[in-house]
Amino acid sequence: MFCYQCEQTAKGTGCTVQGVCGKQPEVAALQDLLLYSLMGLSQVAVAGRRAGVSDRDVNIFTVKAAFSTLTNVDFDPDRFVDLINQAVDRREGLKAKVQAAGGNGAWADGAAAFQPKATLEDLVAQAEQVGLKSYPGDNPDVLSLKHTVLFGIKGVSAYADHALILGQEDESVYAFVHEGLAAIQRDDMGVDEWVAMALRCGEAAYKAMERLDAGNTETYGHPVPTRVPLGHKKGKAILVSGHDLKDLEELLRQTEGTGINIYTHGEMLATHGYPKLKAYPHFYGQFGTAWQKQIKEFAEFPGAILMTTNCIQRPKNDYKANLFTSGMVGWPGIPHIADLNFKPVIDRALELPGFQEDHVDQEVTVGFARNAVLGVADKVIEAVKAGSIRHFFLVAGCDGAKPGRNYYTEFVEKVPRDCVVLTLACGKYRFFDMDLGDIGGIPRLLDAGQCNDAYSAVQIATALSKAFNVGVNELPLSLIISWYEQKAVCVLLALLHLGIKGIRLGPSLPAFITPNVLDTLVKNFDIKPIGTADEDLKAILG
Repeated sequence: MFCYQCEQTAKGTGCTVQGVCGKQPEVAALQDLLLYSLMGLSQVAVAGRRAGVSDRDVNIFTVKAAFSTLTNVDFDPDRFVDLINQAVDRREGLKAKVQAAGGNGAWADGAAAFQPKATLEDLVAQAEQVGLKSYPGDNPDVLSLKHTVLFGIKGVSAYADHALILGQEDESVYAFVHEGLAAIQRDDMGVDEWVAMALRCGEAAYKAMERLDAGNTETYGHPVPTRVPLGHKKGKAILVSGHDLKDLEELLRQTEGTGINIYTHGEMLATHGYPKLKAYPHFYGQFGTAWQKQIKEFAEFPGAILMTTNCIQRPKNDYKANLFTSGMVGWPGIPHIADLNFKPVIDRALELPGFQEDHVDQEVTVGFARNAVLGVADKVIEAVKAGSIRHFFLVAGCDGAKPGRNYYTEFVEKVPRDCVVLTLACGKYRFFDMDLGDIGGIPRLLDAGQCNDAYSAVQIATALSKAFNVGVNELPLSLIISWYEQKAVCVLLALLHLGIKGIRLGPSLPAFITPNVLDTLVKNFDIKPIGTADEDLKAILG
């Protein structure tokens, strides 16, 4: 196997024995083969659009299947075998539609003609011929950019799937996913064309995040500042981790009147700010912190646990019998809820002891998404003009266990008291419970939500730039970003597409970025690796 799509890849170069995430070689191989089959499906889909054919079932399947290969989503080999076969079946069906419309429906070889073998062993052997290093072209910078686009597409697909669940779609996002995947099998594009493709991936990411924001806010209301207890109260309990609001809503509805309290973990913390969700009286508080702490924190939870969308780790025996998955998440041997019927989760929660007493350590405030922040924009603008607020820092992104991430804790601790910290995604767990006080009633720490809510942060920055009549890059705003997986890759590409410069990125730079590609990013976008908190603050504030 060879995989280097996440920040914690082995030795900073690539996982070759098994994934740091727990991914086994056969699963890595099947993911590579699924991606290859999706590239073939995409070649046909591109030809189809030229002939006026766009198949919604193919569109939806493509983003779901690509999402399943994102880090810490699906580790179940049987599900990948099924997805590979589905991809080929859909490809052949689409070929017939394209030919009927007068388009090209014949491919003699390559990804669009690929036929999967019948056994797992043979599929793995096929996969060994089509992995990351097999893509056409011998220019290492082109290959680097192909991988950047591929990983960005995985993130775009994740956001597109989240949005789709809430009834939001964008045909142009599907069209780009197919175009980008199909292009990876081409050998006639140079570095400049692939840089342009990466920026177009950022454009698709922005559109997908916009659709997701619309789905969240139109379905559940705009988040409002909400105090959330960090702890628990006496009674039966279910813990929900991941990102999916629809799964949480269904679980809340199905547990009404059962005496079960619902708790959030990881990035689900942000859901307490949505009016429709917080209206459920048994939706209580946050238990635990970031995704990489789940092995310890899930073992301490005395109820059932539902893992949605992504960020699952290898389950420990301590809690394996209490764990369930939904959406695209999968782990061999863990019960999967595919139909939103959470009765097995509820029954398990009723069997388990639950919490025996009330206990709350403290409370944190969530809900400072774009609507809430822009609702007090006049006060923010006044504070900036008066000199009360000197600078804004967006300290956001993914958390992880790799050394070096304490930088983000130290950075926020050292941010001067006349500055405001805006945060989102699980990177905030390095400092989310700090009491930073306020500036004239404006909290110095503003939690804008999940990684899925990156659109909110962009809208806040855009609104402030309009209010001050300057470009976003001229605002007293600095982006301090931590990355881990492919959602973070596509968010970074979205920021670059929007022309945002001067981003500080860490804790380490992506292994799939060659020196020449990095040089291009530095020259065109002024991207910088993080240094020390003191050095970076001095460079930004003087």
